[in-house]
Amino acid sequence: MNKVVIFSDSTCDLTKELIEKNDIKILPLYVVFNEKSYKDGVDLTTKELYDMVEQLKITPKTAAISPNEFIQAFTPYINQGYDIVYTGIGSKISSTLQNAAIAASEFEENRIFLVDSLSLSSGIGLLLLKMCQFRDQGMSAKQIKEEAEKIVPNIHAQFAVAKLDFLHKGGRCSGTKRFFGTMLRIRPVIRLKNGILDLDDKAFGRFEKALDIMIKDIVNHQDCLDYDNVMITHSFGDEEAKYIKEHLPADLKEKIVHLNETFAGCVISSHCGKRTIGILYITK
Repeated sequence: MNKVVIFSDSTCDLTKELIEKNDIKILPLYVVFNEKSYKDGVDLTTKELYDMVEQLKITPKTAAISPNEFIQAFTPYINQGYDIVYTGIGSKISSTLQNAAIAASEFEENRIFLVDSLSLSSGIGLLLLKMCQFRDQGMSAKQIKEEAEKIVPNIHAQFAVAKLDFLHKGGRCSGTKRFFGTMLRIRPVIRLKNGILDLDDKAFGRFEKALDIMIKDIVNHQDCLDYDNVMITHSFGDEEAKYIKEHLPADLKEKIVHLNETFAGCVISSHCGKRTIGILYITK
């Protein structure tokens, strides 16, 4: 049985420490300002992204990893005798997985296995950490794919959005919705359902009310929660992360083995804006 290497992309929003500790190979997606492309997390940091938005008064576009880039990244490992398992941003959000499939078709059959996370941000990260556990247990690439696909429907990804501006500028929220959202101080809670972002809940007034909705959600699932890893992921939402940590029930926090605080990269941040924050977890 061949050794296994695990690939993902920059939207998984894992910390550098978690990526290095688990030996995950990361390929960057792109952020595009006025036809100039920047590699997410390589050529551009999240802070620099927001600085450019402020200076240029435009919201950037994002672009997938090309098939050729996947081929170039996969080839050395295939030549060294590794099998590859890749998961990244969900197929209903980006063409990245489709491009990975095009690349995989250029190699010998049963050497590269793809898993559609149907997720984004650290929802992908949670799946990756499970896949790394399977790898370290000695599973084959095919077995890792099969076990990972069983987990995908049980990934819970939810985000509270502080302002509707980025959703609006990116064409993800109509002008009317933005106007009334601003006037009524609506704080949307977006959840990923079957791989699609859905405005699933909302709070009115203080942003903390939206955070409370997400806290209530994970508390309601604690009887079936996978306690290995829970993610608090945000884009410059340090105070909101602190609030969530302080308001999670003590008995729940005691059960969570790793309560990880991670930070949204450029691609995720370009679609949601500052202070967007999520609680992400897996249920059994």
